[in-house]
Amino acid sequence: MARVEYDDVTKQFLGQQDRAAVDHLTLDVADGELLVLLGPSGCGKTTALRMLAGLEYPDSGDIRIDRRSVVGLEPKDRDVALVFQSYALYPHMSARDNIGYPLKVKRMTQAERDRRVARVAEMLSLGTLLDRRPARLSGGEQQRVALARAIVREPRVFLMDEPLSNLDAKLRTHTRTELKALQRQLATTTIFVTHDQAEAMTLADRIAVLDRGRLLQLGTPDELYNRPVSLFVAQFIGSPPMNILAAQVRDGALVAEGVWRLPLRRRVDAADVSVGIRPEAIALSEPASDAQPAEVLVSEPLGSETIVNVKLGNALVKVRAAPHVRPDAGATVHLRADPARMTLFDTKTGAALP
Repeated sequence: MARVEYDDVTKQFLGQQDRAAVDHLTLDVADGELLVLLGPSGCGKTTALRMLAGLEYPDSGDIRIDRRSVVGLEPKDRDVALVFQSYALYPHMSARDNIGYPLKVKRMTQAERDRRVARVAEMLSLGTLLDRRPARLSGGEQQRVALARAIVREPRVFLMDEPLSNLDAKLRTHTRTELKALQRQLATTTIFVTHDQAEAMTLADRIAVLDRGRLLQLGTPDELYNRPVSLFVAQFIGSPPMNILAAQVRDGALVAEGVWRLPLRRRVDAADVSVGIRPEAIALSEPASDAQPAEVLVSEPLGSETIVNVKLGNALVKVRAAPHVRPDAGATVHLRADPARMTLFDTKTGAALP
């Protein structure tokens, strides 16, 4: 196991003078932790991973593994294993030879190589596939061979760059469950890059949300979901994402989208704010004086639940309802929000209000 530290790391590429790919990143990854770097395309997450692997070099700052700087070390000297999005298997080699290749480079004996390959193949259920070349393997099987090749090295740190993105939806869900169980079993520090927030929420011990090269929030999945520090994080985490409504403070209450009066549980100095409400924090209720009427645009039945889309002023509001609740388009429903589960944001800065 190993502790990984990014200390004020910056990386800027030629031709991108308007902003840095990674901008003053400071991050501490604990021994045995599975940390997910999450963000949209171009946010800097893969660049951060490649700098740790030694495939890119920072312009400033330091990167340490177990308190030792690895900046300037060759990739082979960092004792990390990288699993690529494309798997990067050698097409002319069998699965067995692909898995054992890192050990061959280290000049291990054939007996030791065979022992390690057999152990990892059993761990990942690859025993019957070892003599096949990549062309004769499915996408999921190739992905497991790529994982096995990383595991067999017994590195201090696993680095994974969107390794599940080429799998179909069903296999992706199954494989991420296996991957999480495997990481717990190995207890190896793992940094996992993805733009898929559902993948991040299910895999991570902690998530680091990046945008435009900057770290916006670091925390557990629950912390990011329930206490986002900004509008960006609130809308990036969650499926469907948090509803964001324009609101004004009037007579000790919030008025969202000019029509929905919501209770205000604390003093707010700003007159104009944005209020964030998760879809499950809104309930459909019977008509009442404290329930806000709204028009249904469409209901989306998903089997285990229904997402009811309603129009409120100029905003689209998503409500998570029971699977049997399916109001017709054009129908009027009544909304109640849980005041304990609302988040207020400064409309100008996007920052969450304390």
